[in-house]
Amino acid sequence: MKIGIVARTFARASFAETLDAVVSHGLDCIQFNFTCVGLPLLPEHIELSVLDSIRQELARRRIRLAAVSGICNLIHPDPVERRAGLRRFRTLAQACRRLGAPIITLCTGTRDPQDPWRGHPDNARPEAWQDLRASLAEILPLAQEFNLVLAFEPEAANVVDSARKGRQLLDEIRSPRLKVVMDAANLFHPGELSRMREILDEAFHLLGRDIVLAHAKDIRPGGHGHLPAGKGVLDFDHYLDLLRTTDPALPLILHTLEEHEAPGCVAFLRSKLNGEKAPASDFLQVT
Repeated sequence: MKIGIVARTFARASFAETLDAVVSHGLDCIQFNFTCVGLPLLPEHIELSVLDSIRQELARRRIRLAAVSGICNLIHPDPVERRAGLRRFRTLAQACRRLGAPIITLCTGTRDPQDPWRGHPDNARPEAWQDLRASLAEILPLAQEFNLVLAFEPEAANVVDSARKGRQLLDEIRSPRLKVVMDAANLFHPGELSRMREILDEAFHLLGRDIVLAHAKDIRPGGHGHLPAGKGVLDFDHYLDLLRTTDPALPLILHTLEEHEAPGCVAFLRSKLNGEKAPASDFLQVT
């Protein structure tokens, strides 16, 4: 299993320097977003010269582009805002084809108007599910047109807030272009950590055949918030065993960490993947 990282973890003056930082940590795959080259997450327009430069810098360092972030709020409560994000999605899809990126990552969205990662009571209303389906119906043809996969992430604060709802969405949409990003830390609602293995097992049973990318971050004690991998209470031994059983070639992307935490997180994942015990001195103490 290849360990990668969200490229924007390394804030540099140029994309070439960002990739040099990736290489210096012994990593050879990234999840990219266009803020790494000074553009919005979903740009209105991208110069071909920018895309060619990105591709050349990646090739020069033999870094694999595992996925590109395409986060927009697919059920934004303001239809105008929602339409604006969907309109820019064509630009992103075209860019991904030129870059050779196989996956665009999605969040399924929230009715919160400010933060796509913050929950809202209206996420559970039938209208929110209908808006999600309508948004996917608009962008999935782009995945077909540009030979891409769109991968959503079940996330406790979003409309698809569980593995079961993820399976429901896949079964309703029935598109080979719609797949799953698995992030174990996002599966748990408050009070559910005591059922960690049960929830992880269910998630992989329901979604395993559709997982195309995995994320690695950790959970704070009590389940309120996230930490860098290896610094919380997530059962990484079980999570990684489930990932390897599902597909040992899945990219495993670190995120929710600061640059200075990257060496410890990489060492932690490598030790776990190698069946070793990570040195306790590498990680923060959690109480």
